[in-house]
Amino acid sequence: MKEGVFVSLLTIALRRLQARPRAGAVLKGLAVLLLVSLAACSTMKGHGKPSNAAVDQSVRNMPMPKGSEPPRELINKNGFTLSHMASQGREPVRIGILLPLSGPQSGVGKAMLDAAQLAIFESGRTDLLLMPHDTQGTSAGALTAMQEAMGQGAQILLGPLLSDEVTAIAPIALAQRIPVIAFSSNSAIARPGVFLLSFPPEIEVERVVDFAVLSGKTRFGAVIPLSDYGNLVDAAFQHAIQKNAATLAHEERYSPGIEQMGGAVKRLAVTPDFTAVLVPEGGTALKTLAPQLSFSGIDVKQVKLLGTGLWDDPALGKEPALIGGWFAAPPPDARMSFATRFQSAYGRSPPRIASLAYDGVALVATLAGESKDTRFSISRLTDANGFSGVDGIFRFRPDGRVERGLSVNEVTPGGMTIVSPAPKTFQLIGY
Repeated sequence: MKEGVFVSLLTIALRRLQARPRAGAVLKGLAVLLLVSLAACSTMKGHGKPSNAAVDQSVRNMPMPKGSEPPRELINKNGFTLSHMASQGREPVRIGILLPLSGPQSGVGKAMLDAAQLAIFESGRTDLLLMPHDTQGTSAGALTAMQEAMGQGAQILLGPLLSDEVTAIAPIALAQRIPVIAFSSNSAIARPGVFLLSFPPEIEVERVVDFAVLSGKTRFGAVIPLSDYGNLVDAAFQHAIQKNAATLAHEERYSPGIEQMGGAVKRLAVTPDFTAVLVPEGGTALKTLAPQLSFSGIDVKQVKLLGTGLWDDPALGKEPALIGGWFAAPPPDARMSFATRFQSAYGRSPPRIASLAYDGVALVATLAGESKDTRFSISRLTDANGFSGVDGIFRFRPDGRVERGLSVNEVTPGGMTIVSPAPKTFQLIGY
């Protein structure tokens, strides 16, 4: 029987046993032991090693899926992965992952942990030890989680998720010379040794403005929320306009609330001397704001609406005012494949941010085969050639910020269409 089929059959058996708690721990234990034995056999055959083949000579590909469906439970109560239990006593690469597994963000945290487990399985490595710790979504919880991970010998930390959590753990992690790959999008908290694997709005704004200028849009308007996110977008927007020698014709900021949003749109529409308008909202707020642009007299068929990664939502095609709008985001193909595999493994769709945990573990798997002294060094993590994951190519700057290769997408009634493909390599080596 082929290994992939055998794994899938065991997976089905495990799921059915989970649905029948009284079926007996013995049968479940036998299924797990068989799966571990299979992994051991794969190791002895030399199968399942992660591919380091590059997209070209400058970007390193991270491990890709092997085609087998992973079991729902890849981590036991001690944190050891099944693949590690099959490693026959080899010293594991210890990965601390700090996520909000309880509290308001627990749903996101648990999905990210599931994605991390999926990456462990698909890497094919038998020497990775994923050690999850609950931050509870607080600074104090993040400190406790980090100390627990360090006490278990973590060689690298993935997470935390929130900027306050990252700020809390950074000084201690740096003092202990343990690199951190966090998931916050707040570029202000990045620093050498604390890298942000996230989707910073700054690079999304720059990419879509650059494309708009190349497409003949030179006079810009904007309606931007008064928030930390809005402040980051505003600064990046003005920088991108200045860099492209374009013109900021009019900008409005607004506080939270439908009335404040509507007032900002009306003030913007009074001076419609622009060819493109940036609207950095998402979800319900964007669906509320978009119709008001048309109602206020802005011709969205003539004025190009621009968005950020918050627009990365196929449901936006149902809003007529947004049809034809552009936004920058990671290329969708590999991420859609990841989402399909996640759905197959766990029976639910992953939140958008879950792919970050997958790519974080895949990056560790890529570097894990190198010398213990250098595999997670600053020089390796800041390789100017970058890496390729399910969210496209990325690289860490020496200051801890991330750079990404983004596509520009257009909102259509049927979903999204790529109008400017994401680059497959970082053309200019260096920063």
